[in-house]
Amino acid sequence: MTEIPSDAELVERFPYARIDHDNKALYRGWLEKRLRMNRCDDCQRFHHPPKPVCPGCWSASLTPSEVSGRGVIHLAMFLHQGPPAPGVDYAKAPHPVVTVELAEQEGLRFTSTVVGCPVDEVRIGAPVELDWVDRFGAPFPVFRLAGSR
Repeated sequence: MTEIPSDAELVERFPYARIDHDNKALYRGWLEKRLRMNRCDDCQRFHHPPKPVCPGCWSASLTPSEVSGRGVIHLAMFLHQGPPAPGVDYAKAPHPVVTVELAEQEGLRFTSTVVGCPVDEVRIGAPVELDWVDRFGAPFPVFRLAGSR
């Protein structure tokens, strides 16, 4: 069994993120290459980003639960400049940033990028699947067009 990283280890592994009590399960999941969203134990709704209470029923009874990572592109934007990141070359092509509506629930969305395809294939409504790349020495969730592996 894998040892659960301490809060201090999470901060070390993800220096670019603000780790707090509400989101630490999300980042622990990333280390296992699992995308976890908080799910309310009372109304069963997922929500993201992580909050201390369910935004639907205000229950504080939440469980980080793995989601499939399947969904459709809800929003797409193409950055022509931005902060440096491994695998991102703004000079070659715009960098796609997408918000994906996940299959588990209407309105459950996660923002990342799409990799492994030409930028002109990234469009709203395109089905995608979760994948992982290495960013700054830790797993980072990205999406690929469905069936493109």
